[in-house]
Amino acid sequence: MDQKWIAQLPLSDIKQVLPVAGGDVNSAYQVETAKGPYFLLVQPGRQADFYEGEIAGLKALAAADVEAPRIISNGQIDGDAYLLLNFLKQGHRGDQAQLGQLIAKMHRYYSPNHKFGFSKPYQGASMTFENKWTDTWSELFVDQRMDQLRDALVDQHLWSEKDLKKYSQVRSIIVDSLAQHHSDPSLLHGDFWGGNHMFLEDGTPALIDPSAFYGDREFDIGCSLVFGAYDQRFYSAYQKAYPLDDGYQLRLNFYSLYLLMIHLEKFGGMYASGVNNTMERIIDLS
Repeated sequence: MDQKWIAQLPLSDIKQVLPVAGGDVNSAYQVETAKGPYFLLVQPGRQADFYEGEIAGLKALAAADVEAPRIISNGQIDGDAYLLLNFLKQGHRGDQAQLGQLIAKMHRYYSPNHKFGFSKPYQGASMTFENKWTDTWSELFVDQRMDQLRDALVDQHLWSEKDLKKYSQVRSIIVDSLAQHHSDPSLLHGDFWGGNHMFLEDGTPALIDPSAFYGDREFDIGCSLVFGAYDQRFYSAYQKAYPLDDGYQLRLNFYSLYLLMIHLEKFGGMYASGVNNTMERIIDLS
């Protein structure tokens, strides 16, 4: 970005623009103005509607009374999509039990049309999920997401015939297990790992960078396990607020596998062993 680009932002008295580290999809910046800071996301060479999914997700979080960034503006400048948000000031500490309660609260906000999916597609750096409305969770999770990931891993030569055979076995386990499990279309963060929450200056937990959609709430919990960012206080508080159904110990692995497959598709072979080990665990537990 140059000064001409920055001057087209719908802000006055911009003092400086500072790059912010983190994330693999957008370029991120802290925009300092006379009225205070803002948070800016930029996607070079894309239309403004690139951010439609994130905007819809942030609006859904607001409707569910979940602390998250607020939308200031969205548009396109010199061929680049941008999303301008209010700036959440991070504190030094927070209570993971409160975070668990917040996630449980979010999961009690259900799809207005009682279906699984979302009003907008998910658009990532290399992968797009349509989020088409479905009557069952399995249709959305397995047919629309897991099978699309399988195809992407094959296309990128990251999976062999042996991997495909193992996935086919795991897929049957997932489909059979979900057929016996009642799912409600809860509001999900959609990318719930340690980098996508924060604690504000007063200790209030907040969620950032949602890839929101309506699905089985165990999806977020299973994703949360992958990188070990949450302690027992988080899970105990969640269970107390909104207990998981019997058999969740197996099902959570389905969603850990999903997140690991996402990372294998994005970042390559360093995640191959994690994917393989999780598939083996699903087979063993079933």
